[in-house]
Amino acid sequence: MSNSMSISDTLERLKEKTSGHSISFGEVVEKLENKGFGPILLVPALIAFLPTGVVPGIPSTCGILIFLITIQMALGKKHPWIPSRLKKVTFNREKLISGINNAKPFTDRLDKWFKPRLTFFTAYPINRLVALTCGLFGLAMIPLELLPFAVALPALAILLAAVGLMTEDGTLILLATFLLLGTLYLVIHNLVK
Repeated sequence: MSNSMSISDTLERLKEKTSGHSISFGEVVEKLENKGFGPILLVPALIAFLPTGVVPGIPSTCGILIFLITIQMALGKKHPWIPSRLKKVTFNREKLISGINNAKPFTDRLDKWFKPRLTFFTAYPINRLVALTCGLFGLAMIPLELLPFAVALPALAILLAAVGLMTEDGTLILLATFLLLGTLYLVIHNLVK
């Protein structure tokens, strides 16, 4: 697990390396890009999952960002490219910090559970398939924004997949898969009528 990074480490890095009232997606990518795709994928999923995700437009922006990140990961890119327009989208840093602080006791406990296991789910080529699937469900967040709190389900699934990739824990990838199947049902049941 030499390249792995815990959730708490990632969130603390985001707190320590950013400042001001608002933060842009560009800053998030810049602060985390040398840590690989897992932490970069974690942040937009977390933003969509936390209270910041109820702000109109944020879930769709997070979904597009997730799609762009995961498609590049699926193609084997080493560092993500984000369009300048998306880099400039800002959100309230104080809400993010508040969500991180509230989540910290939980993430500290969770980090103790994560360890390399079922690592074939986090290795090539399965990790590329996981990335592609997360990207497609990132796009599903756009229409789900119309339903109250519906974005939370794919956001949580993508969050788990990101953590699974970061910590090389394949059990999280399996759990994320079940949540993504739940998201698929939600999309079909509510939006394809």
